[in-house]
Amino acid sequence: MAAVNQITDPGVAAVFRGYPPRYRGRMMGLRKLILDTADATEGVGPIEESLKWGQPAYATPQSRTGSPIRLDWKESRPEEYAICLHCQTNLVETFRSWFPKEFRFDGNRRIVFAEDEVVPLGPLSVCIEAALTYHRDKSKMPKRSRKRST
Repeated sequence: MAAVNQITDPGVAAVFRGYPPRYRGRMMGLRKLILDTADATEGVGPIEESLKWGQPAYATPQSRTGSPIRLDWKESRPEEYAICLHCQTNLVETFRSWFPKEFRFDGNRRIVFAEDEVVPLGPLSVCIEAALTYHRDKSKMPKRSRKRST
């Protein structure tokens, strides 16, 4: 089991400290869900926590099974926070088909949550597992449609 409470990267720790208090716990909860899901998913291996584009990012550098997951909160959109995925995958498109009522999506890269929203952790952990195993399992994912979302 990963040491979920301990952030070892000083830059990542600083970003978490910089989140508004009302979001800090939510962001730590998403982080914990990512790390717990990785621990419970066979073949994923250790997760690397770092900063990408100023956001906490979670990757599978040893197993190379997954597509990176980032956490997002911005002052320009203070009423929401999100999980970001690589826009050149079909992950968000797939999640949109799997969970059309459970989540709000922004283009082809974000699952978005409102401050007062109860996050459906079961469906979200399914999405996180799919992202963490994307390269290993992408042949099982639905094919990307020709239309491109923004």
